[in-house]
Amino acid sequence: MKRVLVIEDDLHIQELLNIHLMDLDCEVTKVGNGIEGYSLLCKESWDLLILDLMLPGMGGLEICRAVRESNKTIPILMVTAKSEEIDKVLGLEIGADDYITKPFSIREFIARVKALFRRANKVAEDTLEKEGKELIFNNGHLKIDLDNYKVLVANKREELTPKEFDLLALLAARPGKSYTRQKLLSLIWGYDFSGYEHTVNSHINRLRAKIEPDVNNPTYILTTWGVGYRFSDSFN
Repeated sequence: MKRVLVIEDDLHIQELLNIHLMDLDCEVTKVGNGIEGYSLLCKESWDLLILDLMLPGMGGLEICRAVRESNKTIPILMVTAKSEEIDKVLGLEIGADDYITKPFSIREFIARVKALFRRANKVAEDTLEKEGKELIFNNGHLKIDLDNYKVLVANKREELTPKEFDLLALLAARPGKSYTRQKLLSLIWGYDFSGYEHTVNSHINRLRAKIEPDVNNPTYILTTWGVGYRFSDSFN
């Protein structure tokens, strides 16, 4: 049984999420205050955090940032009533794994939760498989270290979100292989439906800004026109 912490101050949404999470065999704890929710988050172990953006006491973005700074790997699904793209992007940049905007369909919510659980299971399996495989790429300027889950650019650690790291590791592990945006959505986010390709584009843009010597002339993450993206095979 998965343990899910819902930090949401709207009681109707709380109960709605509770009903459908229980249908997924989840044990659900509901909290309406950000400070109380963050305290529970720190004290106990959870399999998923569903986090509202606007909360009394402590805001969702502040909670998300604090969680990631403490190196917690719990999947975070951010829920927000705001439609502005900047809020969504900021949430993803500071470590949220996914977001859903109110009002949302229950079908979409369930799909997002299932995708996050699948990804968490896959990461756990991959961690065991990667034991002893320290590096997948190192050319002096860029170093990708799987064992320590870190990326060095010019010998300086670059902070990546979990999704950014997974995306970079997938591409770098198979230089020259082109992936469509839909395929990357399926492999990294667990989505099996279209309509969210912009999520891939925004993550690629942020990755390039963090690792490329010249973001306008990428060296590592290349665009395969008409297809998607690939990691350069010129270093082989």
